[in-house]
Amino acid sequence: MKVIISEIPEEGIEIELTERISSDESIKLLSPVRASLRIDKKGPEVIVTGTASGDVELHCSRCLKIFDMNVDSQINVVYHPATEINKEEHYELKGDELDTGFYKNDTLDTDDLLREQLMLNVPMKPLCLPDCKGLCPKCGADLNVTQCNCVTSEIDSRLAVLKRLLEKKSKT
Repeated sequence: MKVIISEIPEEGIEIELTERISSDESIKLLSPVRASLRIDKKGPEVIVTGTASGDVELHCSRCLKIFDMNVDSQINVVYHPATEINKEEHYELKGDELDTGFYKNDTLDTDDLLREQLMLNVPMKPLCLPDCKGLCPKCGADLNVTQCNCVTSEIDSRLAVLKRLLEKKSKT
């Protein structure tokens, strides 16, 4: 949905959305995104607050299975006209400006906003199950499905010296 900035009334607007947003290579959306947004305008700034949720397809970081997850997002972003950033050759965002975006041509695209906010709320290391056992480092078997007979008691040769120190300490 496109919001025309100049048409936002002084008291702001509230929007309830259920939209199918196109996926890109960074995130695969499986369901329409549901959002409740409040959009206020203060001078050239546009302040967007609200919530969004949607189902995304992820790969488990331990066992590599594909699974679905519902991602919820709290939205609190301030948009400035893109002409502000064009005035400076190099513009670096400061810590308090990390929730800042830019709009062009008096238009704010809510699809881009929602896609970005959901992507930011995907876990860094998504897990299909909280207690996912992952893959065997020797044979690659999925330890959630099967038990392998691999011996994993080998110690990394770089850490063998530390093991000897522990053994010496326990003898004394």
